[in-house]
Amino acid sequence: MTRRLISVLSVILTMSAVSLASADLYQFNVSLDGLQEVPPVATPAFGSGTVLFNDVSGEMTVAGTFTDMIGTSTNAHIHGYAPAGTPAGVVFGLTFDPGVFSGSFSGNGIIPAVRISDVLAGQTYINIHSTFKTGGEIRGQLIDPVLVPEPASLALLGLAGIALLRRRR
Repeated sequence: MTRRLISVLSVILTMSAVSLASADLYQFNVSLDGLQEVPPVATPAFGSGTVLFNDVSGEMTVAGTFTDMIGTSTNAHIHGYAPAGTPAGVVFGLTFDPGVFSGSFSGNGIIPAVRISDVLAGQTYINIHSTFKTGGEIRGQLIDPVLVPEPASLALLGLAGIALLRRRR
């Protein structure tokens, strides 16, 4: 092996060891509708959102929109910890456009360390409440998280690929 390749491989191994101790960032793409409410709500309303979740710190960041509500918006929360089809308590509130039929919601909060695995197992949800259904007009369960690649890891993989391609020439 050339000296250069050994250097690149040692950097990659060092960064791999560092990344084992670091957090992973997950993204949930959430769809909200009345059928996910408990009991289901007949409404034309729907929404969508994106949730980023750090599996070490428990930090959760939420952003999304809702539209076509029958009632005007009265509240928005992250709820947990329960599977789809089961109600659960408020974990933290979200900022939202109040008193509207269509609008946006956002916010962030910290999930306790003992509940991080529950979030990754799909046991949290977004709930938008309205004057039509005070318990919630639309709900969206946080399921199927996708691991967000860390920029440094992507850069290292690219460097390793370049080093291997150069070696083959």
